[in-house]
Amino acid sequence: MAMRPAGPRLLGLGDNTVDTYVDAGLQFPGGNAVNVAVLAHRLGLIASYLGCLGTDAGGDLIAAALDDEGIETSRMRRVPGANARAFIRHDGGDRRFLRGEPGVRGRYDFTDDDFAYIAGFDAIHTSIFSELDAELPRLRNVAAQLSYDFSERWSDAVFARVLPHIDIAFVSAPNRADTEVAALLRACVAAGPWLAVATRGVQGAMAFAEGEILTQGIVPAEFIDTLGAGDGFIAACLTSLLRGGELASALEQGAGFAADVVGCPGAFGYGVAWTGTYSS
Repeated sequence: MAMRPAGPRLLGLGDNTVDTYVDAGLQFPGGNAVNVAVLAHRLGLIASYLGCLGTDAGGDLIAAALDDEGIETSRMRRVPGANARAFIRHDGGDRRFLRGEPGVRGRYDFTDDDFAYIAGFDAIHTSIFSELDAELPRLRNVAAQLSYDFSERWSDAVFARVLPHIDIAFVSAPNRADTEVAALLRACVAAGPWLAVATRGVQGAMAFAEGEILTQGIVPAEFIDTLGAGDGFIAACLTSLLRGGELASALEQGAGFAADVVGCPGAFGYGVAWTGTYSS
């Protein structure tokens, strides 16, 4: 019988995309669930990915990068059709999303074997872009711990649909007052999760758990590309928590690793030429 690898195991479940830099003529593998799996694995965690890739060159790019990074993908789908793609412009190193094409991203058709596979992980991470909200009740029943990134797409309706089914909530909340963010995090935890974390851009991060608000400043960095910084924060934070770290340490690890990620083009590299044309 094959031995199971030792240590915590994380599954990135759901979204992937080809991040397409229309001005530079470059494309990179990405997507929150992919990025968190890859970046957590770079931090030493055992990581896997389950999602739907297209059968086009974009899907090939992501599949090759996952394989090169040593990410286990035994349940990943290759679905006939185009891969998800995001079109991005940059102002300096800061990104501006233009639009996205979902491609085959949401065509999971889960089986009982898939849910048995999911149950074997210590933590599952997914996101609002993964088209999985309808599956959250069933995922809640099998996942040891379920983490969810709302990005900046949160709203009362989204929270009502998602928060009762998850353990850790990540939200993006830049340019908001401390009191507003603290109230937001308290409301999230009251609805279900044991932990809520807000990433706040240059304001750092704030978290709420067990009745306590914690704050974390940014780590200064020479940045090339801010794409993936938030995913790097999530990956390092989850890695630290899964290894038994205290929340304050996990936030510190997240800030430090986010500063490393912004020194790399794309979320984790692997850029290749893009020769397409962009139209809004």
